[in-house]
Amino acid sequence: MIKTLLKLTLWATFCCLATTTAYSQGFLKTQGTKIVNERGEEVLLRGMGLGGWMLQEGYMMRTGDVAGQQHVLRAKIQELIGPEKTEEFYTAWLANHTRRIDVDSMAAWGFNSVRLAMHYNLYTLPVEQEPVKGQNTWLEKGFAMTDSLLAWCKANNMYLILDLHAAPGGQGNDLNISDRDPSKPSLWESEENQQKTVALWRKLAERYADEPWLGAYDIINEPNWGFTNPEDKNGCNEEQNAPLRKLMMDITKAIREVDQKHMIVIEGNCWGNNYRGVLPTWDDNTVLSFHKYWNYNDQAAIQGWLDHRDKYSVPVWLGETGENSNVWFTQAISLVERNGIGWCWWPLKKMGFNNPLEVKVDPGYQRILDYWKNKGPKPTATEAYQALMQQAENTKLENCLYHQDVVDAMFRQVQTTETKPFKAHQVAAGTTVKAVDYDLGRNGFAYFDKDTANYYISTGGPRTPWNKGHVYRNDGVDIEAGESGFYVSSFEAGEWLQYTLEVPAKGAYNLVLQVSSDTDGGKVSLWNNGAVAAAAAVVPNTGGAENWQAIRLTKVPLVKGRNVLRVQADGGSFNLDTIRFESAGKGKSTRQKTRR
Repeated sequence: MIKTLLKLTLWATFCCLATTTAYSQGFLKTQGTKIVNERGEEVLLRGMGLGGWMLQEGYMMRTGDVAGQQHVLRAKIQELIGPEKTEEFYTAWLANHTRRIDVDSMAAWGFNSVRLAMHYNLYTLPVEQEPVKGQNTWLEKGFAMTDSLLAWCKANNMYLILDLHAAPGGQGNDLNISDRDPSKPSLWESEENQQKTVALWRKLAERYADEPWLGAYDIINEPNWGFTNPEDKNGCNEEQNAPLRKLMMDITKAIREVDQKHMIVIEGNCWGNNYRGVLPTWDDNTVLSFHKYWNYNDQAAIQGWLDHRDKYSVPVWLGETGENSNVWFTQAISLVERNGIGWCWWPLKKMGFNNPLEVKVDPGYQRILDYWKNKGPKPTATEAYQALMQQAENTKLENCLYHQDVVDAMFRQVQTTETKPFKAHQVAAGTTVKAVDYDLGRNGFAYFDKDTANYYISTGGPRTPWNKGHVYRNDGVDIEAGESGFYVSSFEAGEWLQYTLEVPAKGAYNLVLQVSSDTDGGKVSLWNNGAVAAAAAVVPNTGGAENWQAIRLTKVPLVKGRNVLRVQADGGSFNLDTIRFESAGKGKSTRQKTRR
C-alpha cells in the first residue's frame, strides 16, 4: 500500500513541478459571495488541516485524560527524560510530522489547499519571557517551517491558509485547542497578548504579501470565551462579542498596512460559530468561516451560514470539520459542495483511525501512557527516550497507516454510489478473503450497517460509535483487533457486506465462513449478483468472541469474471473473520469446529 502511495505521490510531484508556472491561478480574492482567482474563476477549496504538527492536542497523542495541553505534555515528558532530550524529541517531531511527501500525497489524493494550525510560540516568545517588556522577539523556527510548507504547496498548485490555532495567552476556555495555561492571563485578559497577536499577523503578512499561493489568513481559530457572562464559558450565548470584533479589526488593519491582496478569514465566538455582534464585515476581502462537528448533514444544519452569506454578500467557508465516520464525511462534503461552499478537514494524521493517515503507537510509547494513567510501572529515562524518538519517527508518512477508505469517502463517494474493491480478490479453490476487506463505497451500496456516524450534537447525546472497535476502517462496520488479525464484530440482523470477486471459471464453490458469537448467535446467507446464492445457515453461540467455528455454505454458483458477493446477517448478532472458497466436491457437512 505504501509503495503505491509513494508512486502516486512521485507522479503528482512530477506533474505539478512541470506545470506550476503554466497553471498559476494568482491570488485568491472574494467576489460577492464567491472565492475566485485572478482570472475570475470560482475556486472551491478542498483542504486538509495540519493539526498535531506545530500544536499537539492531547487527544491526538492519546494523553487527553492526563495531559490535554501541549505544555502539560511537554512537562510530563521532561520529567521522564530531562530538558535536553525533550528538546530532541520535539525537534524530531517537527522535522518528521509534515514533510514534502505529505503535501505531495494530499495533492495526489485531490486536495487543493492546506490549513496550517500555527502555535505562536514557534514564531515569537511568550510575553512573560520577553527580555524587554512590550517588545517582540521573533523566532526563525516557525517562519522557516512556514516557508518550507508554502514551497511544497506552491510546487503542487495548492493554496496555503495560515491559521493562528494557538494565540498568545490562548483564546478560549477549551484549553487544549490553544495550549492555554489558565494560571496566566488569556488573550482576552492581557493587552500585551493582544498586541503581540496583532504584531505577529503584521509580521506574517509582511513576509508573505507577494505570495499568490498563500491563500488566506485565518486570524483567530475558534474563539470560545464568555465576554459578558463568565458562566457562558465558551461564548455560545454571547450577544455582543465586542472584544472579539475589535481585535479582529485591529489585526486586519495591521495586515492591510503591508498586504492589500490576501483574503482574511474571520471566525465567530463559540468555536467559530457565534457571529452575533461581529458582523457586518469591515474589509471587502473577507471570508466567514464556520466549524461543523457531530451534527446532522441536512440543509437546516447550514442554512444560517447561507443566510449570512446572502445578507452580507460574503463567502462562507467550512474552515474545520471531521472527526467522524466515512458516512458523515461523504454526507457533509456533498451538503456543502452543492451549496457552493468549500471545506477543510481535520486532521491529516493522528494516533487514530478516522483520518487519511494513522500514526502507529509504539509499544514503548504505550508503556509511557500506561505509566501516566497508573496502569503500569515507570519506564527508565533511556526506555522513555527511545520510545518517544520512535514515536516521532512513526509520524513520517511512510511509517503511517494509509486509510484509503477515508480518502475515497471524501472524494469518489461524494460523486458516485458505485463501489470498487478494497482489495483485489482473485478467487479460486483455496482462496481466503478477510471479512474486513469488503468493497469501498457508501453505506447501502458497499455494505449496510445500522450505526454509521456520530450525531450527538443534533440528538443531544450520547456520543455514538460507528465502528465500535475503532480500528482498520472508518465505515459503519464494526471491526475489532483479534489474535489472528482484524475481524467484523457485532454483525447484526439486516446488515450485509459486499465483495467484488474475480473468478477464473464458472462453477460451484463451497464457502466456509469463520464465525463466532458469545450471545445467541444468528443466521447468515449469501447473495451473488443480486440473487440468493445460499439460504440462511445457523450461527450458533460458540462460547466466545474469538472461539471461531466454520459454517460451510455449499454449492454457491459463481460466474466467470466479475462476481458481486454479499454476506448478509439474517438474524441475531455474531462475528465474521474470513470467507474461504473450496471446490464444491469437498464434503457435505454444514459445520465444523476450528477453535483458536
